[in-house]
Amino acid sequence: MLLVVDVGNTQTHFGTYEGDELVEHWRFASDRESTADELGAALRNLLELRDVSLADLSASIVSSTVPQLEPEWVSMAERYLGHRMLAVGPGLKTGMPIRIDNPRELGADRLVNAVAAHDRLGGPCISVDFGTAVNYDVVSPDGDYLGGVIAPGVEISLDALTSRGAKLPRIDLVAPRAAIGKGTVEAIRSGIIFGFAAQVDGMVARIRDELGADAPTIATGGLARHIVPHTQTIDEIDDFLTLRGLKLLHEHNA
Repeated sequence: MLLVVDVGNTQTHFGTYEGDELVEHWRFASDRESTADELGAALRNLLELRDVSLADLSASIVSSTVPQLEPEWVSMAERYLGHRMLAVGPGLKTGMPIRIDNPRELGADRLVNAVAAHDRLGGPCISVDFGTAVNYDVVSPDGDYLGGVIAPGVEISLDALTSRGAKLPRIDLVAPRAAIGKGTVEAIRSGIIFGFAAQVDGMVARIRDELGADAPTIATGGLARHIVPHTQTIDEIDDFLTLRGLKLLHEHNA
């Protein structure tokens, strides 16, 4: 059984694969102070809920946007799983040429999403990840990683708005009734939900124009379901795009 771990700035999403089937997956908050022992205990407890043991995990791979957590996950695997966990980064085979100025600065999650999107859609293609940031990653018709866009995420933007505006309330991410809000809450909802949808449509249109192709676009990330229904350029949502990309990268390096 393969363990795949996606460590984000806000949440850690991980799952287990048997062959091509994602058997189970979980999310928990990414705590930058977590030790290898704490991660091992959390993993064991969650696996036991599905009658799976640590001994059932024969291989593993991690991608992390939190530098201090990657070595803790690798150490956890060595201590409790009895094998060396692969980590997405320089030296790992990807099967995808990286055509940016400094490939070493490319975020692991962005590369993983690009690999998974290309495997699913072919080239050219675009992945849009709604996480702490909104990441747009672009693959060429030849399957090369070309670069992308990083924009402030939905929750970051909402936090900034309500913390800087003393009279502005925190809201739930519920679709507004109309673009023209009849009250403060509806106005904020319109700005966040419709505003991000308009950003996505505008950015994807610009990327497609630069590519000179109507590249299919796939979305992922915990907040995608709030924004994507109000876009016109996203073709599909895949909640497990990053986990599937990790499985593909493990296969490249097995």
